[in-house]
Amino acid sequence: MTETILFLCTGNYYRSRFAEALFNWEARRRRARDVRAISRGLATFLVKDFPETLSPDTEAELRARGISPEEFAGDGPRQLENGDLATAARIIALNEREHRAMLDATHPGWAERVEFWNILDVEADAPAAQLPRLAEAVLALLDETVSVRP
Repeated sequence: MTETILFLCTGNYYRSRFAEALFNWEARRRRARDVRAISRGLATFLVKDFPETLSPDTEAELRARGISPEEFAGDGPRQLENGDLATAARIIALNEREHRAMLDATHPGWAERVEFWNILDVEADAPAAQLPRLAEAVLALLDETVSVRP
């Protein structure tokens, strides 16, 4: 059975999509077939008119790491649904200050099952500072997840 890690951010356009792509690419590289990541947004309507399906900053950082963004671009941002929460083994929201209230408003009762990180959005800090921090956290999570496998 595959364990699902769910990454949440506001628009599912930048941070959570980067976390999902990096986690899945690295899990595949390590042949960790029993774990995968998905990502969702808490307020995807905020990015509905963006011309790209994936943040240019996310694309650039993935390319810099030798990962093809096209493989992970998909159809664009996806809105969080209760089923996503119910099926995830682990749920990580990328910024507590930003996401706890959104989660409480849209999916009451779930915040207690969520692990909150502190990865800031582009309005608060440059992607050049935040994406490497996010990558470090994602890879540490993968190390932890893979090492506890039987």
